[in-house]
Amino acid sequence: MKRRIYSVLVENRSGVLCKVAGLFSRRCFNIDSLAVGETEDHATSRMTIVSSGDERTIEQIEKQLNKKLDVIKVNTYSEQQCIARELMLIKVKYNKNNRREIMELCEIMKAEIVDMSKHFMMLQICDTPERVKLLIEMLRTISIAEVARTGTLALAKCCENDEG
Repeated sequence: MKRRIYSVLVENRSGVLCKVAGLFSRRCFNIDSLAVGETEDHATSRMTIVSSGDERTIEQIEKQLNKKLDVIKVNTYSEQQCIARELMLIKVKYNKNNRREIMELCEIMKAEIVDMSKHFMMLQICDTPERVKLLIEMLRTISIAEVARTGTLALAKCCENDEG
């Protein structure tokens, strides 16, 4: 099983997300992660879809995406070909016994404390999907109250011969 990241430039219209998600659903392709946002051009959005499968499945996903009318361009990346990031907000319950541990963990993982009350801390991390998962695992021994994560965002690595 190979993981692939599909960076799909689409027309920014209602229903496009539904059509693309429907394509995956009809063909029983799994979506591991999905993030959509407007680009620098209000008329286009970028969908970043992470999926996995064998070589045939990966090829089929790319072919099917390219057939969609609302799709402008599809780029397929392995994890080595792009820079990928994910954002997570995680709320943890803390007490005087584990407060220092949480703060040290934030320092090590380069997470930020963005909100705090008498019993809860909200942490923010923007990092690779693997490091985001690692932070969750490390905080499981403490009391996790809520988690909100974006899907993976990715762009191709910069090359010396890039044009614009």
